[in-house]
Amino acid sequence: MPSFDITSEVDQQEIRNAVDQASREISTRFDFKGTDSSIELGTNEITMRTVSADRLTALRQVLEEKMVKRQISLKALDYGKVEDAAGGTVRQVATLVAGINADRARDLNKFIKGLGTKGVQSQTQGDAVRVIAKKRDDLQSVIAACKEHDFGIPLQFGNFRD
Repeated sequence: MPSFDITSEVDQQEIRNAVDQASREISTRFDFKGTDSSIELGTNEITMRTVSADRLTALRQVLEEKMVKRQISLKALDYGKVEDAAGGTVRQVATLVAGINADRARDLNKFIKGLGTKGVQSQTQGDAVRVIAKKRDDLQSVIAACKEHDFGIPLQFGNFRD
């Protein structure tokens, strides 16, 4: 029976490249001179620091531009609240969202079952959701429906088996 897996992953190397490009750009841009702005990549988060909230918005925009150029979905970023930091600066942490947790997997399964396509089954397997159907066309309609619906995370469809 044909099947495929729905996963949510981000390429760590592409994120590292996007953060490096963004930090290189803010070091050379005139509007960031003297603001002591920085973008740092942690294990599962990106920390942005600068002098004011409007500079933080510009910093975020530069980061998002670099992420889009590297074809990383902006849904992979979960922005925290803007915090005051030492020395009159502001800081914001963007957490990287990867993997399908139990709640999102439940939502995906409920959505797929709610489509009402006959003979389509879905089940959670670790941090992926496996979708099985009798016909390949049914699987393609499930993929199209999942792409149209916003689950709040980037979805990839892979491991297609006939």
